[in-house]
Amino acid sequence: MAVIYIVEDDSNILEIESYALESSGYTVRGFEGSKSFFDAARDLAPDLILLDIMLPDEDGLYILKRLRADRTTADIPVIMVSAKTSEIDKVRGLDLGADDYVTKPFSILELLSRVKAVLRRARPMGLMENVEFGEIRLEPERRLCLVGNQTVELTYKEYELLLCLIQNAGIVMKRDVLMERIWGIDFEGESRTLDMHIKTLRQKLGEASRYIQTVRNVGYTLR
Repeated sequence: MAVIYIVEDDSNILEIESYALESSGYTVRGFEGSKSFFDAARDLAPDLILLDIMLPDEDGLYILKRLRADRTTADIPVIMVSAKTSEIDKVRGLDLGADDYVTKPFSILELLSRVKAVLRRARPMGLMENVEFGEIRLEPERRLCLVGNQTVELTYKEYELLLCLIQNAGIVMKRDVLMERIWGIDFEGESRTLDMHIKTLRQKLGEASRYIQTVRNVGYTLR
């Protein structure tokens, strides 16, 4: 069964989350701060992380940045947990590479459902083959993007978005489908997150950005 690390400084919430996950068959370890968490992650990488935003030492968003910047932890699924409820807080976490976002207070059934969904979506990157489209080449095992012979630095979500478009080249990907696949969440109302990621992708890809085409009122495609 999957190993789950919980980073949460509220001992009561940590106990509740741990008990619920262990009762569902998961192996769980809890941490009240970033130091003990990173020490443990270096010894044994978990299959999923529940990460609170408000922590006594390092902010949860900063921890997420560190995770995504390290090649050994970049692909570990992360569910952010926070009492912050505004859409901008959710967008910040998701843009930094979180796989889902749970707002306190939440039901145990909701938490378990989201954990199962994120684990189900997660795929070992090492098992994925390299993909190409035109002069664009993605090497998922090394999380590398090349345009011609030039390396292009992409954020975690930019890379996932481009990979999804290449894997579905020629198919018009609807906005809501892309949001669900890349961010794993349905935003209430209009969000510019997807459009902003497409914009930065086009800027970084240079001439190769011509392949990314907008289908008005529907979504995007790679042609």
